[in-house]
Amino acid sequence: MVKSRRVHVLLILVVLSFLLIHFLPCSNNVRMEEKPSPVHILILSSWRSGSSFTGQIFSQHPSVFYLMEPAWHVWVKMYQNSAKVLHMAVRDLVRSVFLCDMSVFDAYMSSQKKKSDLFQWETSRALCSPPACDSFSRSDIITAGNCKTICSKYPFSKVEEACKTYSHVAIKEVRFFDLKVLYPLLTDPSLNLKIIHLVRDPRAVFRSRETTMADLKRDSNIVMGSQRTKSEMGPYNTMQIICKSHVEIYKAGSQATPSFLKDRYLLVRYEDIVRDPLARAAQMYRFAELHFTPELQKWVHNITHGKGHGAQAFDIGSRDALRVSQAWRKTLSFQKIEKVQNVCKDAMDLLGYRLVQSEEEQRNMLLDLLFAQNSS
Repeated sequence: MVKSRRVHVLLILVVLSFLLIHFLPCSNNVRMEEKPSPVHILILSSWRSGSSFTGQIFSQHPSVFYLMEPAWHVWVKMYQNSAKVLHMAVRDLVRSVFLCDMSVFDAYMSSQKKKSDLFQWETSRALCSPPACDSFSRSDIITAGNCKTICSKYPFSKVEEACKTYSHVAIKEVRFFDLKVLYPLLTDPSLNLKIIHLVRDPRAVFRSRETTMADLKRDSNIVMGSQRTKSEMGPYNTMQIICKSHVEIYKAGSQATPSFLKDRYLLVRYEDIVRDPLARAAQMYRFAELHFTPELQKWVHNITHGKGHGAQAFDIGSRDALRVSQAWRKTLSFQKIEKVQNVCKDAMDLLGYRLVQSEEEQRNMLLDLLFAQNSS
């Protein structure tokens, strides 16, 4: 009887051993195949720096949920404050968006809000395809105009629902002036944050700001804070603050003194993007751990080799991107160029932009530019 029980126990042990050997690896495989943590991409720039176009490079990728300047809602609601005061509110909103918690907008938008109440929502391909809109496929290249016409009536809840289905969440923001403000996000274990710092020649930025001055009036007032002035130096003072912020961000990001910044900061010049769009797009995709598909390569080429002039604020249609990027050489007087160079000299030196020393040099540079354009 005792012997029979021993045999029975042995059989049970053999069966348990078999189960452990054959099924434990399977459970490990299940854990290994769990959905990877999302990658979070912040395109950090300033107004009129080519950031809307750069944002579209990410927005059109089928793996990316993208929002353009969600902190616009913070600045509209709290416009009486300075940019520095609003930094924390902007950072908290950005963190919530990265985590697909869209309840953060409750503080800045109506309780009856719809998806279409979100600033520039139609520039997000993710909000123009399932589950946010059923009229397009997630693999489609979708223009803002088509999206706005067809996808505007969906509820705001679709924003959060869509966000949770993507492997990458990208945000384009122009309302950060200090990289240190973002350190808590870079050390947050719930985020996998990578920062693309987009800069542009300050003279080109100034020229573009001149043509969109009315659109930027409120933002410029917030940037200047108590230092705002109605004198003719007002636009130059604003540029000085913007340029100084780029210098400080670049120094902090490139030195990567805090270990958490290593391999998580990438500086990109807009001029380099328009000179070689495919190479720079590929560089940014590698940094963001994204695949550059043939469809996207074709889109990037086409949108940078059109005939448009990019005159409208937030216009991201097809254009001759290289010619548009150099338009300041033809339209800015030397007096204005000189003033911009004076207030932005540190940024231009650090970021590799050549100073124009005289009107004659400006004329020669313009002739060289026209010759190069005609030759091409």
